[in-house]
Amino acid sequence: MDLSVDPSQRNKRETPSARPTARLIVAGMLATVAFGLFAITLTWNEIGPWGGALSAALAVAALSLAGVLLWGEIDPATKAQGNADQSASHQGLAQPRIGAGTREPGAGGMTADGGSPGAIPRDFVDGSPMGLVQLDPSGRFVFVNQVLADWLGRDPRELVDNRQKLASFMAQPYAEGAVELSGDVELFGLNGDAFPAHLSRRDVPDAEGGGVRLAVRELAGERELEETLRRAEEGFRRFFDYAPVGIVMVDRSGVAVETNSAFQAMTGLEDEETAADFIKLVSEGDRNSVEIRLEAARRGDHADAPLEVRLAGTEQRIVQLYARRAGGGAGEGGNAPSDLIVYIVDTTELKSLETQVAQSQKMQAVGQLAGGIAHDFNNLLTAMIGYSDLLLQRYSPGDQSFADIMQIKQNANRAANLVRQLLAFSRRQTLQPKVLNLTDVLAELSNLLRRLIGENIELDIVHGRDVGLIRVDQGQLEQVVINLAVNARDAMRDGGALTIRSGNIAFSTPTPTAHETIPPGDYVMIEVADTGTGISADDMVKIFEPFFTTKEVGAGTGLGLSTVYGIIKQTGGFVMAESTPGEGAVFRIYLPEYSAEAAAAEIAAEEEASSALPIDLTGKETILLVEDEDPVRLFAARALENKGYTVLPADCAEEAMELVEEFDGKIDLAITDVVMPQMDGPTFISWMVERAPDIKVIYISGYAEDAFRNTIAGNRPYDFLPKPFSLKELAVKVKTVMDA
Repeated sequence: MDLSVDPSQRNKRETPSARPTARLIVAGMLATVAFGLFAITLTWNEIGPWGGALSAALAVAALSLAGVLLWGEIDPATKAQGNADQSASHQGLAQPRIGAGTREPGAGGMTADGGSPGAIPRDFVDGSPMGLVQLDPSGRFVFVNQVLADWLGRDPRELVDNRQKLASFMAQPYAEGAVELSGDVELFGLNGDAFPAHLSRRDVPDAEGGGVRLAVRELAGERELEETLRRAEEGFRRFFDYAPVGIVMVDRSGVAVETNSAFQAMTGLEDEETAADFIKLVSEGDRNSVEIRLEAARRGDHADAPLEVRLAGTEQRIVQLYARRAGGGAGEGGNAPSDLIVYIVDTTELKSLETQVAQSQKMQAVGQLAGGIAHDFNNLLTAMIGYSDLLLQRYSPGDQSFADIMQIKQNANRAANLVRQLLAFSRRQTLQPKVLNLTDVLAELSNLLRRLIGENIELDIVHGRDVGLIRVDQGQLEQVVINLAVNARDAMRDGGALTIRSGNIAFSTPTPTAHETIPPGDYVMIEVADTGTGISADDMVKIFEPFFTTKEVGAGTGLGLSTVYGIIKQTGGFVMAESTPGEGAVFRIYLPEYSAEAAAAEIAAEEEASSALPIDLTGKETILLVEDEDPVRLFAARALENKGYTVLPADCAEEAMELVEEFDGKIDLAITDVVMPQMDGPTFISWMVERAPDIKVIYISGYAEDAFRNTIAGNRPYDFLPKPFSLKELAVKVKTVMDA
């Protein structure tokens, strides 16, 4: 094909019939942009829901404008001829020209036989992505392209020749005429199926016959896309708002432009307060480290480990902070600041649990040490008290030696009280709980407390009404109240007021405290409040630690409050403290309330047991005594022999086994220490029961019964005698067991 141009034609101006009009060029460009934007929309998952929605909207706008511009190029004569062409084509005839000329395949302009300047090729009109139609002033079809005719389920010529109205295909017909045909409508197809469409109109001048030209855009696909985008955005919004961690969008100036519900709950922000300086939401001491972390994230330097900070505010929440660059910066050299996504994980409760575990481990370690020391002391005190009792039997009360021996025994008992404090701290003391009325206990203590605190401190005991019963060891409970009162006295050197209150309280939900959580239930409360110097916030976290004291050297052991904590925890209760420096401190103890029915039954059983205590402590049975501490074994053996018993002493379980194998008679009772070298007491008793199933057992130990109860196999009954014990306590226990 010769593509050369006649030089004589180079300077001739092109006529409108030889080139597209400006509107055609713009329409083509807009259509190209529209299809490109639709392609971008199909990949909205790569650009995000907002980017996809924006692309779809721009595509629709561009396509609408292209249709309007294109439709403006078709004159009425062209449209009329075009409908005739469509009809002929459907009947298998050769398609006639549109207007006065046709576009040859591959040609760039109209054929040489001329044509109107506005003539548009048939395939271009029918290949449009939207419906094109011209209506006369009464709303009847003058021209319709194949696209719209297919949507309506009709032949183009049928619509034109039958003078049908577009309003007859609408779900809600318009008034007579075509003046109101615009905007969103519902159209019916051949099968009566409605589909949404949008009409873009352009009025036809009266000189050209009047009426209106419409570009019809089918909206089903667009609305489906909009619904998809809406659901995607709704899903993202749910993920954003309902996330269990805080999510914050931070712009380049450091402003939190968007936050989710979790973060708002952490900081107390409201939706309308979202635009806040993110750095100011962090506690002042952590702001510098947060700024450094955010700057690193903007550069793309994402740290794997979170940053632990505290949020500003009264609650002082502890959180872990993760910062990630949201995007951007590529066109600015890759190092430019960009928007950030900051994730905030609330670890306040986790940190509280870690603190509790650390406190528990520390208490357990020191308690284990204290318990071991107390066990050794109890063995020594048992021998001291026991031999004192043996000596007292030799002297009359008027003898000077009797008084000296009594002094030894009294001091040994005082030492035993100190050992009980160590065991209380380690929660290994032997408790002897009984049902008590708290009002009576406090009333009995009032005189002692007044002497302890001094005359310059006013004591006020406020008894609650109908205070419930409790089941505790009375001596240990009194020790708790005395320790708290002494601490309060030391905090009020210049005088003040000490108030002790009692009352009932019920927790319907779990109630967290600084160290633990109080489960729901009914409790009896003891409140000890003073007007002293108070306790600082730094000291409050350590007040229950062993050997911690704020007193000067030599003025305190640091075991007062730790002993309180140990006794209350072993009793099944809870203790909490509150203080404001300069205003005093308040300690509250919560003990489980004991039911009245169970209390009545237990009191009756105690009265019956006390009335049945033996008066004659002598006996003739054979007793096997196993104790690794020589002083304790020698004292116990002499004491029991003095009462008439036959005693087989052994210093370990292995020696006791040999005695049992060699002894021909019946052994009625076995008294054994719990903790011994090599084989312990419970293991030895298991061996002994196989040979003497009816033997009775008494365990003796410097530890509490709870410390070894789990090591005793089976459900076989046994009795327990805690160290240190006196001669009379030993004799009463043996007689009671033998008579049972």
